[in-house]
Amino acid sequence: MSRIGNNPVAIPEGVTVEVNDNVITVKGKLGELTQDFDGVSVRVEDGNVIVNRPSEAKDHKAKHGLYRSLVNNMIKGVSEGWSKELELVGVGYRASNQGQKLDLAIGFSHNIVLDIAPEVKIETVSEKGKNPIVKLTSHDKQLVGQVAAKIRSFRKPEPYKGKGIKFVGEQIRRKAGKSA
Repeated sequence: MSRIGNNPVAIPEGVTVEVNDNVITVKGKLGELTQDFDGVSVRVEDGNVIVNRPSEAKDHKAKHGLYRSLVNNMIKGVSEGWSKELELVGVGYRASNQGQKLDLAIGFSHNIVLDIAPEVKIETVSEKGKNPIVKLTSHDKQLVGQVAAKIRSFRKPEPYKGKGIKFVGEQIRRKAGKSA
């Protein structure tokens, strides 16, 4: 029994969901998303999206919860949007953006300049005495997560001083240094 897959997904005001030949399309005020699916049946009934599996096979059970979660993330994305915040911890670490170009100064000999996908809105916040923060927002949860992971991969937080790029609110496991 899939606890997640059995729950219907409510469709909020201003969002339309269409199902055509194993493709689900969700349109809302923030954009439009499509997703292919197989191994399950998806139908729209009186303001809800319902995902059913044809059998109790392991593959169908796995896809039941997966596609329900993907549809839920799509509906939430086009109505509210998704966001991630990254914090640059380290002396001299800076972030700035011009349009869709993110410029990171994170301790290498050259700055890292990254072109961000046009679907993702980027914002950098630098306050005196606080660590710089990079805010990413989009209607596509997968794309926001992928861009955030790419930015974090340039300088992952290290366990001794905690320097690096981390998600806001992320707890870093710290290690004790050399004991004299």
